Amino acid sequence: MNKKLNGRQLAQTEALNMERHVKEEIPSEGQSPVADPGLSEKCSPVVIDDVPLNGPTLDGLAAEEFIHQSMAIIIEDAVKKATDVKEKVCEWRSPDQLKELLDLELRDGGESDSKILQRCRDAIRYSVKTTHPRFFNQLYAGMEPYSMVASFIAEALKPSLYTYEVAPVFTLMEDAVLRKMKELIGWEEGGDGIFNPGGSMSNMYAMNLARYNHSPDIKELGLSAVPRLVVFTSQECHYSITKAAALLGIGTKNVYVVPSDQRGKMIVSALENKIKTAKSEGAFPFMVNATAGTTVLGAFDPIEEIADICEKHNLWLHVDACWGGAALMSKKHKHLLKGIHRADSVAWNPHKMLMACLQCSAFLVRDKTNLQLCHSSRASYLFQPDKFYDISYDTGDKSLQCSRKADAFKFWLMWKALGSSQLEERVDRALAMARYLVQEIKKREGFRLLMEPEFANVCFWYIPPSLRNLPDGPELYQKLHTVAPVVKERMMKTGSMMVGYQPHRDKPNFFRMVVISPQVSRQDMDFVLDEIHSLGKDL
Repeated sequence: MNKKLNGRQLAQTEALNMERHVKEEIPSEGQSPVADPGLSEKCSPVVIDDVPLNGPTLDGLAAEEFIHQSMAIIIEDAVKKATDVKEKVCEWRSPDQLKELLDLELRDGGESDSKILQRCRDAIRYSVKTTHPRFFNQLYAGMEPYSMVASFIAEALKPSLYTYEVAPVFTLMEDAVLRKMKELIGWEEGGDGIFNPGGSMSNMYAMNLARYNHSPDIKELGLSAVPRLVVFTSQECHYSITKAAALLGIGTKNVYVVPSDQRGKMIVSALENKIKTAKSEGAFPFMVNATAGTTVLGAFDPIEEIADICEKHNLWLHVDACWGGAALMSKKHKHLLKGIHRADSVAWNPHKMLMACLQCSAFLVRDKTNLQLCHSSRASYLFQPDKFYDISYDTGDKSLQCSRKADAFKFWLMWKALGSSQLEERVDRALAMARYLVQEIKKREGFRLLMEPEFANVCFWYIPPSLRNLPDGPELYQKLHTVAPVVKERMMKTGSMMVGYQPHRDKPNFFRMVVISPQVSRQDMDFVLDEIHSLGKDL
């Protein structure tokens, strides 16, 4: 299909394709012929700059066959094997080993389809299987079949969500999904929103909109139009907040970090003091970022109390609910986000606990006009005002991007298949499974919780037998700090599972288990604790 042809071979291939194309155009009995001015009974070769132009150069039948063969590999290796608990989570290789195995060099000549199919097998084989039941390393995991199929369809059709005319179906689906998500937040007036590439981008959207809301002139006049602006966020916030401040020219030193309590929640009285301090320095506070489900501890800031302070000082309230937003689906757990309806903007990633395929990240805003006003540039080749349809469905002008993937389709198809009730069950089961793990940790010698979890993040230490007689103190902490990295190395090299670890403040390295996937059973929870002990008991 992809062999390099010389000029004569290319002309012959085009002639054959053209002949077949002409035959396909001959109507069957009873059909009226369809005139095609681009075709004639006899086509003379047209060559410009030594390039034949008569017919297509892609062999459609060969392309179809290659796709069929590759899909068979995907189903077998990336779906069946990757989700089989008896298979490895990963086949670890060092970067140098992997470079040699994959033959990454790009050359002038193409390879045969059989070799390319082997490249596909290798790419799957040596990748981490994040859909495996024993992958607990990130805030996403597991296989979601409906969302996966939506991903395949979107990639096959290659839509871009800037105008209704090129993506009519997916534009309407995004609108429907955003309306439902805003309803769950509690914005009775509607609001606006957009899907974008990840929670970090959503947090940047929030900061940019908050700044525009404070100083609309900045869009035309730039930073000269504003005084020194200050953002407030907790010490447990996602690192994208400081990245956004750097990118937008606000400056990382103008992100005032508000202390959090031992559970990881923002201390509201400290927020008030930080705002007063900024004002006394002559700075202009404009935004508070509250986190609903912190990355490490899974903590939820007290949104209701923070909203009171934002109203008092006329500050934009953004809630980073990328991780914890899924709790809004659950009647049992939505209290964790009490007060979120008072936020000006919300980031929420359905690709996390709700398991939509990556990437699937929504940015939602309570105001109906700010997104458009802040980002519009009215590109005349895309957003003509005299189109023949309702141009309010041309969403691209309110986006920071131009090309934009149909990410909402992955959530829409999944939601249609499961309904809100099964999505709620997904959240409730994940949190129940986390509670089971906590119970087992408390029962086992050598395991110790960092704290009682508020969400699905279970943080704990494994203390090997050699350290169990040491009292709490610097010596134990220093030695304990080395345990988790070694156990992590061993689990990855055996391929048995993946669990993350990190230090926190003055605490030595601990494991952070994130429980999400409905494929996971209590036996998998037991396995994790057994395996950690097996891999680390000699340390």
